[in-house]
Amino acid sequence: MSASANLEPANLGLTDATAGTLAVVVGPSGAGKDTLMNLAAQHFAGRPDVHFVRRVITRDGDAGNEDHKSVSEADFDAMEQAGAFAVSWEAHGLKYGIPADVTDELARGNLVIANGSRSALHRFQAAFPRLKVINITATREVLAERLMARGRESREDVLKRLERSSLTVAGGYDVVDIDNSGTLEEAERAIVSVLETLVGK
Repeated sequence: MSASANLEPANLGLTDATAGTLAVVVGPSGAGKDTLMNLAAQHFAGRPDVHFVRRVITRDGDAGNEDHKSVSEADFDAMEQAGAFAVSWEAHGLKYGIPADVTDELARGNLVIANGSRSALHRFQAAFPRLKVINITATREVLAERLMARGRESREDVLKRLERSSLTVAGGYDVVDIDNSGTLEEAERAIVSVLETLVGK
């Protein structure tokens, strides 16, 4: 994934939102990031001190396994120019935005969880003083099986992509890795446990 070089974090006075922690969830395709985030959101449903971000994305509302706000590229650009995003980036021909109002939740001392991208972590770090990176991973064999099961790429293309990709997060971030190679229940318990430790920090 490559973030667009011209989408820099807006200066939104985010240094005021230092009371709460933003947890950004990242991981390679096939690791099960969206599924685990959905399960975690169900676990924390009704908790006023835990807030899951609804991203703004330039793709169809029915696409993917994520509840997001779908907008056109023109609308996204207009929102970005108006300072509507705390963080924005581009990957795989789509644009993604984290709404600026997450800073209100952070200012209240709440935990905010956002679906992110490893290529955009520098933007998250610049925007949020208290940042935790949750890296969802799986073995290359498991990733290959899951990606081929989607039927979008050939086995050769999948294996080439996995050879080029890294399963780790590079850089000086506060990172915890969760291996989702085993049962979904095990990985769900792991991400819930990590988030529980961050509530109120």
